[in-house]
Amino acid sequence: MNTVKENDLTSEQDRKYMTVIAILSVAIPVLVALLFFMPKSGEANVDVSYLPGFHAFINSITAITLVVGYVNVKRGNTKVHRRAMLFAFGLSAVFLVSYVTYHFLGQRTVYGGDGLLRYIYYFILLTHIVLAIVIVPLVLLSVYFGITNQLKRHRRISKWTFPIWLYVAVTGVLVYLLISPYYA
Repeated sequence: MNTVKENDLTSEQDRKYMTVIAILSVAIPVLVALLFFMPKSGEANVDVSYLPGFHAFINSITAITLVVGYVNVKRGNTKVHRRAMLFAFGLSAVFLVSYVTYHFLGQRTVYGGDGLLRYIYYFILLTHIVLAIVIVPLVLLSVYFGITNQLKRHRRISKWTFPIWLYVAVTGVLVYLLISPYYA
């Protein structure tokens, strides 16, 4: 009789998903970085000028949803927590597709402010970019562990995921507010 232990099956399943998570965690930031270095023809037939405002909207709803999820898990309402976090994950996926679309089709905008505000903007932008890269595997792992009911692992990674994800969502809105006067 050929029996497979549940832990062996979970470990095998985990390895497959960890491989996918690792690939996505590298591929997503590389794709976004390539878009910034890709030459623009300037002749896009699609108007994407509304997307930065849409991105700020998605980031603000994501931040609110993350807080709703956090508050509910602290209250023991895991059903609302799960829905909120999956909604935040879905919003982030929509954001990513829209962001890639915008940077593929749209023109680069340069921040035009000066003085102290310029330093503040670039500090927020730099930390936002670095942590947006860091958050990709953390979110994927948190969601995977939550969905597969590996709650100990989910809690361990989510204590890092939540504050970083919230920071990235909030600073995404701040970056937009600071650079929006300079959009063409």
